[in-house]
Amino acid sequence: MGLVNKIFGEKKTYGGGAEGEYLDLEKYVEQTHPGEQATMHVRVGEIQRYEDLKTLTDYVCGGNVLILDFSPLADEEVILKRVTNEIKKMVNDINGDVAGIGNNLMIITPTGVKIDRRKLRGEYA
Repeated sequence: MGLVNKIFGEKKTYGGGAEGEYLDLEKYVEQTHPGEQATMHVRVGEIQRYEDLKTLTDYVCGGNVLILDFSPLADEEVILKRVTNEIKKMVNDINGDVAGIGNNLMIITPTGVKIDRRKLRGEYA
């Protein structure tokens, strides 16, 4: 065992295969049929002013998930507070959910979609 392995530990492989093998994700991906339409979309949006809120909330009310970047408003506390209050009211009205991701992102979900706030951590074999 080399010095690096003593410090950092042995290399672990994914999927229980030998080192250098890859994990085949095909068995985890649901196969779609040609012409099949998705019922929900996920989109990244950015809000730069209060007036942008209408377009963003309409997207979520339409049954889609929005990852919202509000960093352009991060320095404007009054407007940011107003925007977040409006988003919380809208989410409450439609029975959706909202949660912060990091410092300047939030995820907003439509009716029937809840956000699990626990981090998912994988364990290696």
